[in-house]
Amino acid sequence: MNPVLPATVLIVDDTPSNLNLLFNVLRNSGFKVLVAQSGKSALQKVEYANPDLILLDILMPGMDGFATCEALKAQPSTQDIPIIFMTALSETVDKVKGLRLGAVDYITKPFQQEEVLARIQLHLNLRRLTRQVQEQNAQLEQQIQERAQVENRLRQREAQLRLITDALPVMISYIDRDHYYRFVNRGYEDWFQRPREALQNRHLRDLMGEALYQEVLPKLTLALSGQMVTFENTMPRNGNFHNLEITYVPHFEGEDVRGTYVLIQDVTERRQLERQLLRSQRMESLGTLASGIAHDLNNVLTPILMSVQLLGIKCQDEQSQLWLELLEANTKRGAELIRQVMSFVQGIDGKHTLIQPDHLLKEIEQMVEGTFPKSITISTQIAPDLWAVSGDSTQLHQVLMNLCVNARDAMSHGGLLKLAAENVTVDAAFVQTHPEAKIGDYLWLTIADTGMGIPAEIIDRIFEPFFTTKEFGKGTGLGLSTVGGIVKSHGGFITVVSEPQQGTQFNVFLPAIAPTISPELNDDGLPSGHGETVLIVDDEVAIRQIAQTSLEAHGYQTLTAHDGVEAISLYVQHPQAIDLVIVDMMMPSMDGSLAIRALKQINPHVRIVAVSGLVTNELCLDITGTDVLAFLPKPFTTKELLTTLNQVVER
Repeated sequence: MNPVLPATVLIVDDTPSNLNLLFNVLRNSGFKVLVAQSGKSALQKVEYANPDLILLDILMPGMDGFATCEALKAQPSTQDIPIIFMTALSETVDKVKGLRLGAVDYITKPFQQEEVLARIQLHLNLRRLTRQVQEQNAQLEQQIQERAQVENRLRQREAQLRLITDALPVMISYIDRDHYYRFVNRGYEDWFQRPREALQNRHLRDLMGEALYQEVLPKLTLALSGQMVTFENTMPRNGNFHNLEITYVPHFEGEDVRGTYVLIQDVTERRQLERQLLRSQRMESLGTLASGIAHDLNNVLTPILMSVQLLGIKCQDEQSQLWLELLEANTKRGAELIRQVMSFVQGIDGKHTLIQPDHLLKEIEQMVEGTFPKSITISTQIAPDLWAVSGDSTQLHQVLMNLCVNARDAMSHGGLLKLAAENVTVDAAFVQTHPEAKIGDYLWLTIADTGMGIPAEIIDRIFEPFFTTKEFGKGTGLGLSTVGGIVKSHGGFITVVSEPQQGTQFNVFLPAIAPTISPELNDDGLPSGHGETVLIVDDEVAIRQIAQTSLEAHGYQTLTAHDGVEAISLYVQHPQAIDLVIVDMMMPSMDGSLAIRALKQINPHVRIVAVSGLVTNELCLDITGTDVLAFLPKPFTTKELLTTLNQVVER
């Protein structure tokens, strides 16, 4: 501990006897004593001595005690030193004057030793206490300033944190152990459409409802026991249920859990995208499966189709011709269905050709009558002399089938399905009410049902991608979106009229073209060869055999190979004899593209026709470049094969 220094007392008196008396009394009492015989001398000593207390005589020559006191109190360095006046005056007015000038007490002459010491000790104690209070006040002020600075920094940090939490696309809150919200961010305001002042300090049950509160209570209890919890739940909002991912993060103070932070993210769109991704992956898998099936079916149909045409040459009786025509028509229909499936699965744009709508509608009618429930009655109203349209028959077939399937689904208890077609000319008045239309001739297709109808509040959304009113797993939401896209790509437009519980009518308008009559082809005049040798390369025995038979029956000589390796071996053996090579693109060991490149290395001028039951013409050209002169998709007819070979040979 620091030793306590003795207090310093300055005695100011012009009388030596008084000075000696007080000097001895104070020194004997343990004080450090300084003396001055005038006010001027006193002012000089206090500049360096810094006494703890001053005994000041009032009546002195020159500068009396009052003037000296006034001068001391005017200086900042001495104004806090206690001053006790010494006087023989007993007038009250003098005492009052001294106290007003700043003195703390009076000692009346003649002196009483005990009184002098008591008063000096009292005022020294008061000064010490005053200094302590001042120091404590200074410390307190400093602490207050520091606390204010800390609180200001905390407010700034809180504002920054609130700014961050409000900017995040997440609902953030803090729940105490009593399940009251103590903090919520803007996400809560947006969700509940209420200001945060109306949400904070509310019980969880009040905001979520009793049922949902009881549902999340076990997870909340687990979080308040100190475990982080993440789970998903659904909450209603604006009439729709949203998928929410909820995370509870416990708030620890030491080893005690004071509450939990809550992070809630709306993952509804993410879950929808995940379902769409799974659906796309499923469609991709189905596409791969469909491609393999299509390849095999085309290999099966090719020999059937070519055999039918060979049998037609041998069996000339009327009944046989009827059966063969029926078999050929259905085989071609099967091949067309496979092509439509592959066009849809692979997303291949078909070529636009002139389409006679009555033929298309009759195909749809036959398919609907054969597959729809018997409780649905089919009615067709096809006007005569319909105008033709330019388009992709597969895509237009898809448009009509999608609309018919939707009509079927809307009539779960049966009803009437109406298919109609007529010519219509759109004028300026119609365009004013239908901005997507243009003045001109259109084919008007109608698909109407007597089903449940479409509610007015959603009818404007039915063409949006992935929008569906069907139960999960029963609709992709892509049917009408695809219909709208196809119709628009054909330069047309579509309208819909619906009444709840009355039915729905879709009107498809397609630009019409002046009708043209396509001449029918006569199968009797098949082009023949002139002894050219054709190497047939295909892994399917039936296709090799029927192609060999057909070609040899029409003036060609043939060699056959079951894969690319055997084809190269035969070509090396007969390079001059082989005039043309037919190569299947899909074969084991060495596929068509490798075989074609190998043949081109042997003879760059070899003439090659590629065939495939899976690869499209565009894809074949991408694979082989200019190495093939023609591409023939399976299944093909004898006429198509002979015509293609004739065109290649004559080049």
